[in-house]
Amino acid sequence: MQHNVYIYILVMGIVTYLIRVLPPTLIRKEIKNRFIRSFLYYVAVMTFPAILDATGSTASALAAFIAAILIAWFGGSLFQVAVIACVVVFVLEMFIC
Repeated sequence: MQHNVYIYILVMGIVTYLIRVLPPTLIRKEIKNRFIRSFLYYVAVMTFPAILDATGSTASALAAFIAAILIAWFGGSLFQVAVIACVVVFVLEMFIC
């Protein structure tokens, strides 16, 4: 039995794309279902500790998290938020921590 790695990569790409595109496409109104709201709340709560453990030091992760929140608060795009958070981590890890 021979496996074609390109099929696996294609399926993974499609699944990843659908996960990112379908929610904003299908959900246009405020979510009022208690179950879905509580599920999203718990996902957000579980994401925060992962953010703090994603870098070499907790200080750089926390600084990037705060920078990302500020950029998003003042209207930055998702791309800007991600780039600035990455730059903050890079600078702190390379020069300070």
